[in-house]
Amino acid sequence: MAIKITEECINCAACEPECPNHAIYEGGAQWSYADGTKLSGSITLMSGSTVDADAKNAALSDSFYYIIVEKCTECKGFHDEPQCASVCPVDCCPKDENHTETDEQLLGKKKFLHAEV
Repeated sequence: MAIKITEECINCAACEPECPNHAIYEGGAQWSYADGTKLSGSITLMSGSTVDADAKNAALSDSFYYIIVEKCTECKGFHDEPQCASVCPVDCCPKDENHTETDEQLLGKKKFLHAEV
């Protein structure tokens, strides 16, 4: 399950530097799969769709920080708990019930993002 940032976000920016996958972006900021990962060029996502990892995508929120679900691993393989949630002063980083994943899937995503064999 990925983490999400709710509308209670106060834009303090505490979460962004803590994310090992660079899955968190400031409101209004464009994002790419390549940011903070080893991905580059044409890639096939775990969902099966093919995208340009280097292409900039539109922000998912203009108002507050947001998380790219395809890049969120809940910090599996890096930390014992999601770092965004642990540093958030207003507890606005709960699990995203709309994106359920097993520990195996999250670890597989980590390997994919960081080109681990």
